[in-house]
Amino acid sequence: MAAIACLEAKGDVDGLAQAIHEGLDNGLTVNQIKEALSQLYAYTGFPRSLNGLSVLQRTLEARRAEGIKDDEGKDAEPLPEDYNALKHGTEVQTLLTGGKPFNYDFAPATDYYLKAHLFGDIFVRNNLSFAERELVTISALCGLKGVEPQLASHVRGARNMGLSDTAIRAIPQALRQKAGDLEAYRADRTIAEVFGEPFAGGEPIEDMIFPKGELNTAYAKYFIGNSYLAPLTEGTLPLHNVTFEPGCRNNWHIHHKGGQLLICVGGRGWYQAWGEPARALKPGDVVNIPAEVKHWHGAARDSWFQHIAIAVPAEGTSTEWCEAVTDEEYKKYNQ
Repeated sequence: MAAIACLEAKGDVDGLAQAIHEGLDNGLTVNQIKEALSQLYAYTGFPRSLNGLSVLQRTLEARRAEGIKDDEGKDAEPLPEDYNALKHGTEVQTLLTGGKPFNYDFAPATDYYLKAHLFGDIFVRNNLSFAERELVTISALCGLKGVEPQLASHVRGARNMGLSDTAIRAIPQALRQKAGDLEAYRADRTIAEVFGEPFAGGEPIEDMIFPKGELNTAYAKYFIGNSYLAPLTEGTLPLHNVTFEPGCRNNWHIHHKGGQLLICVGGRGWYQAWGEPARALKPGDVVNIPAEVKHWHGAARDSWFQHIAIAVPAEGTSTEWCEAVTDEEYKKYNQ
């Protein structure tokens, strides 16, 4: 359910279809998924919600064509005729906020919509529990940029609504497996903040243009920390996208006979040539490294970092790996 909600928020139609397939295969009912995607219009907007429901509809049609019969599950029970959405919605919102009534006096109309519609009309539908609805909301907000205050509020609210800390802590891993590292980072960071725990995950790359790639095990002995390598081209001019986790840097090294060009595409990092001051790097920066220059490069202490590495073609090129950049050296540039 976490993956479905987050992928809906991201607008990742292909990923959402796969997550719906897997959810149905693992016991989610049609009405549970339908309810989650319907609820999310209040958090991600009607376009995302309607797109998500369309993906669900197409997925169900494809599964029926394959002879798969999915469990419809229960729909929400009808509300009584004398049901007061504003009254009951206020009670639900008060439960969410830990027993403290919340009034958005700055925009009374919005305050009414929150109480009467979101919490009075939607949250009270009983084919998802309050805890399940908060799981859906948290996961969707992790798929959106710039909604950190709302995400933190809903992590706190999820506890009030009965979602266990174990279930909340499981959200980042679910998102990492199915939705992406950035979305998992947002969950990890916010959960640590709300739970009052230290977090050392580093600033993420918000708009990752190039693939992260696979763990760079072949050259791991020449790096402090984890790096990832994604080949972008083959042939006479190979290009690689290199991703460094926070604090990761390579050893001092020398490219013999052929130099190297670095094009920074994400996060924040450092480059230093031997005998020169370290240079801070950001997206758009270009580093031209001549042959025979001893140097190192890597991420800032508190940020992921990506650059495209281009080896300058030359006959008989090689790389000489030297000593590591010590913590003492590195800390000079990462106060």
